[in-house]
Amino acid sequence: MEAILKTAASALIAYSAHYGMAKFYNFACVPDGFWGYLNGMISTGSPVCQAGIQVLTHTQVSYSSMIMMGITRVAIDLIAPGSSQTVKDA
Repeated sequence: MEAILKTAASALIAYSAHYGMAKFYNFACVPDGFWGYLNGMISTGSPVCQAGIQVLTHTQVSYSSMIMMGITRVAIDLIAPGSSQTVKDA
C-alpha cells in the first residue's frame, strides 16, 4: 500500500509541476493577444522560457511513464493474478 501511495504522490508532483510550468510559460513567455504575440517573439528565446520548455518536456515524460507503468501493472495483475506478490523467505 505504501508503494501505491508513493507512486500516486510522485505522479501528482510531476503533473503539478507540469501544469504550473505550462501556466507560467503561457503567462510569461507567450501571453495572449496581439502584444503578447509580438512580445513572444523576443521572450521565447530567453533562458527562463527555455528552461520552462525543458521542465515541460521532462515532466511530461515522467508523468506519461508513470501512467504507462500503472496501466501495465493493472494489466499484469488481471492476466496473472498473484504474480506480482513478493515471495517471503522461509
